[in-house]
Parts: sequence; C-alpha cells; structure tokens
Amino acid sequence: MRRVAITNQKGGVGKTTTCVNLGAALAHMGQGVVMVDMDPQANLSVHLGLELGAGEPSTYTVLNGSTPFGAAIRPTATEGLSIVPSHLDLSGAELEMASAIGRETLLRDAIDAWEREGGAADFLFLDCPPSLGLLSVNGLAAAGEVMIPLQTEFFALQGMSKLLEVVQVLQRRLNPGLAITGILPCLYDGRLRLAREVLGEIRRYFPEQAFDTPIRSNVSLAEAPSHGQTIFEYAPRSSGARDHRALAQEVLAQGRPDPLADPPAAGGLPDGVHRDEGDQLHPVRPPGSDPEQLPEVDLSRPQRPADVHPKKARDSAGASYNFGGDRGEDRSNMFRRSGPSPSVGRTET
Repeated sequence: MRRVAITNQKGGVGKTTTCVNLGAALAHMGQGVVMVDMDPQANLSVHLGLELGAGEPSTYTVLNGSTPFGAAIRPTATEGLSIVPSHLDLSGAELEMASAIGRETLLRDAIDAWEREGGAADFLFLDCPPSLGLLSVNGLAAAGEVMIPLQTEFFALQGMSKLLEVVQVLQRRLNPGLAITGILPCLYDGRLRLAREVLGEIRRYFPEQAFDTPIRSNVSLAEAPSHGQTIFEYAPRSSGARDHRALAQEVLAQGRPDPLADPPAAGGLPDGVHRDEGDQLHPVRPPGSDPEQLPEVDLSRPQRPADVHPKKARDSAGASYNFGGDRGEDRSNMFRRSGPSPSVGRTET
C-alpha cells in the first residue's frame, strides 16, 4: 500500500481538491483508495457530503485511541473510494496530544495495526492541514511519500524551504523512508505569462519531482464540493476531470511498491533492501533523498534591504533570484536563480 501525504503549509493551493479527485480517478481505474482527513475544517469530508456529529468515528477518535482505524473508514458514492472523515473536535487534538508519549506516530501506529488485522488498500492519501503542526507531522510520519501541490504564482515558492526542512527532520528522526515523490502545479492558467514562467521554474528546479500534468484552473473543480461530489460525478467532461485522470496515470506509472513487502529472491534480498549489522532489513534510501545531502534553501521571504537592488533577493545558500524588471522589460526569466538548486529525489522503480 502506498501511503501518500498531500501537504503544503500554505492554504488554498488545492490539497483537498487534489486528494478527492486524484483518489476518485484512481478508484475509477480499479485501485482501492482510502483518504484520511487530517484537517479540523473537514473540507475533505464536506467535499464528499459527510458531516459528522460529535463522538462519531473520525480522525479525532482514531488519534485519541477510542476508535480503531478500520472502524472509522466510511465508503463513498465512488466504488473503491473510502474516507476517514474529520470533525471539528480535531482542532483541539494538538493540545490534547502534546503530553502523549509517541504523539508524532499515533496515526502511523493506528494504520499499522489496521494492516496487521487484514486491512488493505492500494493507496492511502493523507490530506494534511495548512500548517506544519502536530497533525501534519502525524500525517508525514505515517506516509512513505509526500506530494506537494503548488500554485503557479510567485508566493507558491515561498515557504518551500520550511516544508523541506520538516521533511528532512522527519527523515532523520521518525521516518527514514519518507521521500518527496511529486510536486503538483495547481490552479494553472496557461493564458497568463506569469503562470507559464512559474511552471517553468518549478520544472527547472524540481525536474524529477514535478508532474508533467498541471491542474488547470477550472470552475467545475470549485463548484463540485458544494454538491458533495467528485469532479467525475459533477463534470466528467471538464478539463479538471481530464487533468486528474492524466495525473492518476502518472501516479500509477511511478509504482514504488514497499520493498520490504516483496519476497526475497532466491539466495538474496529483494531489490531496494539492505541488511544492517544487527541483521535488520531496511529500504535503501533513493539517490538524492539523503537529508544530509539536501542543500539548505530559504525561500520564505524575499530580502530587500536598502543596499540591494529591489528586484533581487538572496537565499541562505547564497543564491540570488531575479524577480523581474520594470514594465516593458524582458521577463522571460522572471525567477532566475544562480547557485545550487534544491534537490529532493523522487524514488524510481
């Protein structure tokens, strides 16, 4: 089972829309998909027409231990697509979990127990809240992959350094197998030169992680939640439906099975596995995903001191960015950056 955390601490970038419609597209392709709503706002649950009452099985009751993970799973109108819904009670979960032992892995432990009891799916998507708090950390600790939706606007690049830093810390301390396997451009409008430039920059700095399919701006994607439907139920011929079908095909093409779940070949270990000195099996870290090899890049805010050209900024790695010129100037390389570029390896199969 592939566990994918869909996260970005910036709100309104398309995390929930991606989770719902990518999950539905995969379900239409015959995959078993379970989605977990990690956001107290419960947008994922409302998108599918679910509104829970107090005390009903939800992400909150799973985290506080009162409900097994499997008991909180609910079917949806799409065959093969299920959800663990959220409730407003989840907004207080971070305070309640603050003193809990192993608070960062509560969700992972619940999912592991569900799998040991026979629970199974092809994909498990974790829709993380727009923050880097304990709920998001639980989602990332439970996942094997990270997908990051990004708007094709300048501010989409801001805050990426903090998200990469959190992933690196989790790799070192809680989840060595975690890897960023997808960066998804969302809300893309090909008529805008700015959108095209930002899309080009995303693909240039993250060539292995950026999906080929951008999710275009589409009013049907914004309307579908008000009807409690996926895009395939609400507007199956829309550009939003076509984009998510194409994205689902890319995700399926990635593969990435769990190497520890494969039977060893005769006389040896399965590909992607090594044995340590204590005779324990571990997945081999994919090239470029070693947190010690990831350059520190701070894009959280452009620096514009008085003695620096107002159209340039410099990150903590010493690289400079050009934020474009005056009206009439050539803006073909609006976000030009010199110096090392951030690199996080996509796991290859």
